[in-house]
Amino acid sequence: MTGMLKEIEGAANTLGTKLQFVPATGSGDLEPAFAAMIKERAQAIMIFPSPMLYGQYGRIVDLAASNRLPAIYAAREGADLGGLVSYGVNQSDLSRSTAVYLEKILKGAKPAELPVQQPTKFELVINLKTAKTLGLMVTREFLLVADEVIE
Repeated sequence: MTGMLKEIEGAANTLGTKLQFVPATGSGDLEPAFAAMIKERAQAIMIFPSPMLYGQYGRIVDLAASNRLPAIYAAREGADLGGLVSYGVNQSDLSRSTAVYLEKILKGAKPAELPVQQPTKFELVINLKTAKTLGLMVTREFLLVADEVIE
C-alpha cells in the first residue's frame, strides 16, 4: 500500500492536484468518511483495493452518487454497480492463476518453492450512464482505451 500511495502522490503533484486521504477500513467508516470528504469539498474519490471495502461497493456507489462525487474503484464491480470508472486486476484471470497454484500445492508442491507472480491483466471500465448523470464529458480517446464501456 505504501508503494501505491507514493505513486499516487507523485502523480497528483505532477498534475497539481491536492490529495486528501480519508481512511475507511470497514462499513462503519463509510458515512463519516463521506462527511469528511464533503466538508473538505472533495471533487472526486478513489477507492483503494481493500477486501473489507469490496463488499461495501454498493453502499459506496450510493454514497458517491448521492454526494455527486465521481469515483474510481479498484475492481470492475464498482463500475458495474454504478460507479464512474474502475481500473484494476481482472478478477477472473487472478482466480484462474490462483487455481493453478492450488492444484500444484494439492499435488505436493511446497508453497515456499513456488514463484511469486504478479497480476498481468488489468482492465479499465467506464460507466457512461454515471458520467451522464454527473454531467461529465468522456472523450472519445478515453473511451477507445477502455476495455469495456457500460452504456
